[in-house]
Amino acid sequence: MPSITMYATGVCPYCTRAEQLLRSKGVTEIEKIRIDQDPAQRDIMMERTGRRTVPQIYIGEQHIGGCDDLYALDRAGGLEPLLKGQAA
Repeated sequence: MPSITMYATGVCPYCTRAEQLLRSKGVTEIEKIRIDQDPAQRDIMMERTGRRTVPQIYIGEQHIGGCDDLYALDRAGGLEPLLKGQAA
């Protein structure tokens, strides 16, 4: 399973929903980068993704986007192959 990275804050309901979906798919480890605890990480996130909102999710090196993007990927049948290390 590729690594999962999520830029998040402690009070973000969309971060929680995204994590719940990933956990339901068998993900056991998520590297959470808390931009509310380390403001420099917000700048890194914005540079890396071009977005200001959380969550911002990476599966391996592929930027998935936010919570809505993750759920859309799942509905389209693309999430599970990515989690298995297959190209979408």
